[in-house]
Amino acid sequence: MNAHTPIEIVAAQEGGLQTGAIVLVAVNKLKPSPRNARRTPHGEAAIEALAASIAVKGVLQAPVVEPETDAEGVPTGFYLVTIGEGRRLALVSLAQRKLIGKAEPVRCVVDLSHDPHEINLDENVTRTAMHPADQFEAFRRLAEERGFSAEEIGARFGVSAQLVRQRLRLGAVSPKLMGLYREGELTLDQLMAFAISEDHARQEQVYDLLTWNKAPHTIRRAMTEEKVSAADRRAIFVGAEAYGEAGGTILRDLFTEDGGGWFEDVGLLDKLAWNKLALLAEDTRSAEGWLWAEARLDYPRAEGLARVYPHPAERPEADKVRMDALSEEYDALVSQWDSVEDLPEEVAARFDDIDAELEAFGDGTAYAPDEIARGGLFVVLGVDGVARIERGFIRPEDQVQPDPEPDADPDAEQGPEREADAAEEEDEGLAPLSERLVLDLTAQRTAALRDALAGKPDIALAAVTHALVVGVFYSPHDRAGCLEIKLTSALLDGHADGIGESPAGRSIEERHSRWASRMPQTVAEAWAFVAGLGGMEVLDLLAHCASLSVNALRATWDRKPMVWAQADALAQAVGLDMGGYWTPTVASYLGRVTKARIAEAVGEGVSAEAAARIEGLKKPEMASEAEALLAGTGWLPSLLRAPQPVAEVADPEAAATEEAA
Repeated sequence: MNAHTPIEIVAAQEGGLQTGAIVLVAVNKLKPSPRNARRTPHGEAAIEALAASIAVKGVLQAPVVEPETDAEGVPTGFYLVTIGEGRRLALVSLAQRKLIGKAEPVRCVVDLSHDPHEINLDENVTRTAMHPADQFEAFRRLAEERGFSAEEIGARFGVSAQLVRQRLRLGAVSPKLMGLYREGELTLDQLMAFAISEDHARQEQVYDLLTWNKAPHTIRRAMTEEKVSAADRRAIFVGAEAYGEAGGTILRDLFTEDGGGWFEDVGLLDKLAWNKLALLAEDTRSAEGWLWAEARLDYPRAEGLARVYPHPAERPEADKVRMDALSEEYDALVSQWDSVEDLPEEVAARFDDIDAELEAFGDGTAYAPDEIARGGLFVVLGVDGVARIERGFIRPEDQVQPDPEPDADPDAEQGPEREADAAEEEDEGLAPLSERLVLDLTAQRTAALRDALAGKPDIALAAVTHALVVGVFYSPHDRAGCLEIKLTSALLDGHADGIGESPAGRSIEERHSRWASRMPQTVAEAWAFVAGLGGMEVLDLLAHCASLSVNALRATWDRKPMVWAQADALAQAVGLDMGGYWTPTVASYLGRVTKARIAEAVGEGVSAEAAARIEGLKKPEMASEAEALLAGTGWLPSLLRAPQPVAEVADPEAAATEEAA
């Protein structure tokens, strides 16, 4: 339109239109132009954004239209939208939602002089999009100068509040870094990594510290160092709400899944975690009567403490009667409603009440009063962020000292000289037997007992199990077994941090506690207990005790190739799959090997291409990326893989030596 031509607003029905004329056209009289250069349809998000903008501010830029004509060139009363199809679709969307009427007038500009296809192409090609940095800062101005919330801004522009928060955070990045972004020195991904914190000084410090490697994950790690992840057990235990109420701040990453962010005040978090553990420890000690209680982050080991476990206790008669009544009611309900899939609400509630009341009675075990009086407990923090109460620890000074061993057989007299004088003392009555004769007779009995035991495999099984039980569950001062079988169990904590909290460690501890709670309180009663077990129970107890003596450690200063080979054979026999016990992480493996080993792991577990992509990173970043890549793949280092079947190994000793090397 000529700049000097006056703007004339005419109704859509009027004829004689010329290029540049402005007409008011009803929404339902606008049609898409068949000569639109854009063939890929507008996305739903784009239409929604335009609709939100129009609903608040109206149509800011008038669509360009031409009258539709029929085959004879007669106007149909409709207008084809040459430029502004997105605006037309947004208006239709508003009309369908009854936010505007179908006949809502739309201000349009008529163009009859130019080729519709060309001007549509021109409209979409010859324009420069706003630089993202300008958009970020413009959103920030709306928030700061006009007081709009993220929700309000999102509603006015048809975007989510989360997207607005991200843009506001980017708009608050250090002006120095924003300038670098405008100049192309930083990418958007890098800028988002810096925006994890609003501390401009820290942003610029990290930028200056980083050299050639400014990968987003490297920036993000540098911005969050000396902070604790929300996935840390201390953060889970304390909780974000309690930490915030104590004045702690949490750093959140608006651009990636941050798992809850990072707790910035590590000292405060440690204090809150310890205080909460200590309070639980004291409450438990006071309620149960223990001599002492301590809070610990980790399970106590190698501190010279003995441990006792609860034992079966006689229930009060009233408890027995009540438990029997509840069990009978439960069985009756099961019989009555067994065929009904959807239980009535009151019946399901009664099942829950019975379960809860029976569970409250406990498992029928308890600590002896004297053990509580001289023992204590630890409240430790598990790897899952849940506090665990470990009871029954006895300090060395509180342990009951064993009674001195009784004197020798009264019929025996110490000293070989007694045998020479025995004949002379016949007139003195029943003189004590000489030591030599006692040894002779008991040697005869020992040989006979060996032979008899060999003919009773079931009794032999119980005897071996008893010998192991004495060493596993009772004080080393107790010499209560005649089978000279000694069990040793190598401590693993010094070789692998946190192994007690590993899946294997927790499983072993739970199984040990179950058996310990069934053991008699005195070692003198242990044989009767073991001998009274059924065949499968004896085997289960034997398996538990024997398992504690397994030692498959490989130390360079203690080469035992045949032992290692037998450990492999044992692993094969039990079908050991380390994938259920161990995963490759920075802490467990990747951060403790060379870059070549990291690349080897990714190459085997993922692909050679994936390994090549991370080879150029520094080792810490490479290890972190490898952990993410290997997650869920089941990859294991060679020492943890299922061993080669023994039948296929020609020389087990040579194979074990070669693998260790």
